[in-house]
Amino acid sequence: MIAGALFVVAGGMVGLAFAAVPLYQLFCQVTGYGGTPRIGVPEKPVAATDQTITVRFDANVNSTLPWKFRPAQNEMTVRLGETVLAHFVARNVSAEPIVGTATFNVTPFKAGPYFSKVECFCFTEQSLDPGQEVAMPVSFYVDPEIYADPGTREIRTITLSYTFFRAVRDPRGKGTGAAGTDENLLSTDKGSTRLAIAVSSSGNRQVRTEDHAWLPR
Repeated sequence: MIAGALFVVAGGMVGLAFAAVPLYQLFCQVTGYGGTPRIGVPEKPVAATDQTITVRFDANVNSTLPWKFRPAQNEMTVRLGETVLAHFVARNVSAEPIVGTATFNVTPFKAGPYFSKVECFCFTEQSLDPGQEVAMPVSFYVDPEIYADPGTREIRTITLSYTFFRAVRDPRGKGTGAAGTDENLLSTDKGSTRLAIAVSSSGNRQVRTEDHAWLPR
């Protein structure tokens, strides 16, 4: 009887741990914690200033996804507070349609609270036909408060990084979830192993290792 009670408690703790993953991601996106860019339009308009900062762009593809992915521009010098538009280019080099999904972060991590994405291709899954190449836009701004904060005022360059994976719901992917489900690729750092956690709208979850499956801690 005691063993049964302990099993129930342990199972509940595991369930809470998995449920915390999407909540953690949402927390990071709202606060900018761990280098995750903030998402959405600010409640109050942010006035552009004459101060500038350099934003560099980095693109990566997981080994299970047969895509080519690159930034259309290597870097941009932007005015603080000004919403700007950048593009990445993706191409499906396989002979079949594939759905991809992208994770993202900025470095240095402490710049995360001041880097906000207004619109981004990473907000939704992307489907490419065989040989198809598309330009994927991202609009963002850097809050002028980055230079008012003693902890970040020395930053002059921010790197925005993306990594594309085969979408968990893609039926052609190895070890993926069932087709047609609404799933998001998340991950957590477990020692030296990166674990990709797929969270579906039905509550089902799968865990598997990925070469580059990571979100900022």
